[in-house]
Amino acid sequence: MFDIFDLPAFELDGGAVLDPARLAYRTHGELNESRTNAVLFPTWFAGDHTSHEWLIGPDKALDPGEYFVIVPNLFGNGVSSSPSNTPAPHGGADFPQTTIRDNVRAQHRLVTEHFGIERLALVLGCSMGALQTFQWAVSHPEMVARALPFCGASSTSPHNQVFIESLRATLTLDAAYDGGRYREQPLAGIRAFARVYAGWGFSQAFYREETYRQLGFSSLEEFLTGFWETNFTGYDANDLLAMLRTWQDADVATTPGADGDIGRALGAIKARVLALPAEKDLYFPPEDEVRASRHIPQGEVRVIPGIWGHLTGGGGNPVDVAFIDQAVRDLLAMS
Repeated sequence: MFDIFDLPAFELDGGAVLDPARLAYRTHGELNESRTNAVLFPTWFAGDHTSHEWLIGPDKALDPGEYFVIVPNLFGNGVSSSPSNTPAPHGGADFPQTTIRDNVRAQHRLVTEHFGIERLALVLGCSMGALQTFQWAVSHPEMVARALPFCGASSTSPHNQVFIESLRATLTLDAAYDGGRYREQPLAGIRAFARVYAGWGFSQAFYREETYRQLGFSSLEEFLTGFWETNFTGYDANDLLAMLRTWQDADVATTPGADGDIGRALGAIKARVLALPAEKDLYFPPEDEVRASRHIPQGEVRVIPGIWGHLTGGGGNPVDVAFIDQAVRDLLAMS
């Protein structure tokens, strides 16, 4: 269940116009009379508004009895405007590139125009949600009181971009892809995509210790097919590519006024920022967040220990869930 916020004649960073752009979102809880209890929780790559529910609930830091949690879907994820659900002339392979800033600009209109919210108590997100979290804090410093990016970063590193290129190749080199004008999904490419992803989503130690058995899989091959391939074979290939483009180009230094200087961009943040990198994340390693935090006036880094790698932020390990939930509680308690 979700709602749609229409954005007529929505101009993207690249100049293309979606008319309308459709921002899908879900809310939890009620906005209080003073409109001061709002939390924004953007989605990650190939996730949707249901992906975060492990961190929202009456026994969680994000208690709907106390907070009004807005979960906007990423452009390209198949729920908000995406190649798979956009009519001509922008459907399928003709869907224009959407940036992290495009997503934040649309979300800002949802928050301010639709809900009348002037200040957010917290913006948080994992992975691509973390990229959006940083962009929110940079683009709207007066509006974000607190920010908690986890398993993410303020920009996509060159090493991470190489990984994204490998994912793009698995899809586009499948003959069935046909330049994005396929009649049936390029399933061989999508299955290869899933297997490439598998080598990055969890750490080397996760596989060495066969931790996938905790998820109910009895062998590595069963894990690759039952967890990874199952996760991605339901997705539209052009949607996956659209999200990859958004991810690859993410960089708060490109924010107008920052002039390509990431220190200047991060230095403009007024929010109290608590970044939670995962100890063995192959995409967004802790050292990247430590470097970024030095530029943030109220920046703090708290490393999530363990071997679950990037999927530390996925809600699958109760120990990691407890760590993240406690960090959210701690940040919300800070003035």
